[in-house]
Amino acid sequence: MFIFVIDMDVKDNIVKKEVMIIGAGPIGLACALECKKMGLDYVVLEKGALTNSLYNYPLNMTFFSTSEKLEIGGVPFISNNPKPTRNEALEYYRRVTTSNKLHVNLYEQVFSVKRQNGIFRVVSDKYDYQVDNVIIATGFYDIPNLLNVAGEDLPKVFHYYREAHPYSLQDIAIVGASNSSVDAALEIYRKGGNVSMVIRGNDIGERVKYWVRPDIKNRIKEGSIKAYFNSEITEIRKTEIDVNTPEGAITLANDYVIALTGYKPNFQFLKTIGVKFSANQKHIPFYNDDTMETNVENLYLAGVICGGMETHKWFIENSRIHAEMIIDNIILKKKSTLRNKQNEHATI
Repeated sequence: MFIFVIDMDVKDNIVKKEVMIIGAGPIGLACALECKKMGLDYVVLEKGALTNSLYNYPLNMTFFSTSEKLEIGGVPFISNNPKPTRNEALEYYRRVTTSNKLHVNLYEQVFSVKRQNGIFRVVSDKYDYQVDNVIIATGFYDIPNLLNVAGEDLPKVFHYYREAHPYSLQDIAIVGASNSSVDAALEIYRKGGNVSMVIRGNDIGERVKYWVRPDIKNRIKEGSIKAYFNSEITEIRKTEIDVNTPEGAITLANDYVIALTGYKPNFQFLKTIGVKFSANQKHIPFYNDDTMETNVENLYLAGVICGGMETHKWFIENSRIHAEMIIDNIILKKKSTLRNKQNEHATI
């Protein structure tokens, strides 16, 4: 485990903090910057690497957003091109963390969060904590949406994509039509893979990057990449897959399946803390739009996790504001509590 700063108040194996931030992605780090700015005693816990979701993005990924829209805490993000790459983003958020000496504990997993007598008891694989306020900024990238078909548990099936080289000269089925699916299809095709796309809808996704859309459309049109629209995989076997298409069931030779069908937040974790959700299939957690506080007092949500299954609703550039909203509310409550204590003391 690598810890940037160790200054924790440990007594009887209990660490006490005013604020705990769970998740060291860009929004979690933005919350940490606000905590430092306002003089709050905080710690960030991250079960993986710094900005773990970005680290697991494809190696050659380019962001849709421009660099200034990915900035946090007013720290400039300078990239070689208007739209930065994954590696540039990793370097930027690392430098923000180290130059500001943010209190970040990496590779420390939270097991439980329970509110008792107005205080949160947080148990990780390293420490027990007593915390006044908890901010959950865990994103949505850890739990993939499964195909739920026979053979999905075979070692040839992946729900994440890193780079094209391992798939050269292989028969590859890519499931999905999002940015990640399209990027993977084009990269693998150009590295010599025989690529087929299995797409539930009738077209490439509407949110595919505008500079990539013509490329994938032309590759499909010329037959370099085979696309099966309005189709679904029904079974996966060692050397082939079955696909249900509008023209009927077909079987394709196959070495690997890359199912990039999206991801979802850890709803169960929120439920165990007591967070309520919308009754519809969007599964949006309850929070105050002005403060980001959930129905659990002093428990806040920040970033993508706020969108439930609408994982396209919140992203870095439009959820950076959550950090200031949350910390402003925490400071307001802190001042109110202090005034009440002063009034009680004056009365006595």
